[in-house]
Amino acid sequence: MPKIKFLLADGAELTVEAQNGRTLMETALENSVPGIIAECNGSAACATCHVVLPEEIMSALGPISEHENDMLDFAEASRESGSRLSCQIKVSDAMDNVSVRVPAA
Repeated sequence: MPKIKFLLADGAELTVEAQNGRTLMETALENSVPGIIAECNGSAACATCHVVLPEEIMSALGPISEHENDMLDFAEASRESGSRLSCQIKVSDAMDNVSVRVPAA
């Protein structure tokens, strides 16, 4: 199981075990990661699961969809180059030991 480190807005860190095939949002909710609200339950209809991923994992994830790109414009926190919706990111072994930042709203 990959381990994912969530870097929280208050500076705290939370490392969790993630199951391959689950979304990053599901992993965050199952582990009560602060800052991941997921009001739409993963349907990419809000931006309350906004995270910032490191560049080294972005290329492994492939291109962002137009819909996800549009939804990120509604995120409370400022959008950054590594911004993604965690509901659209499937956990894989490639994400082992990745640090995911939860931006301050």
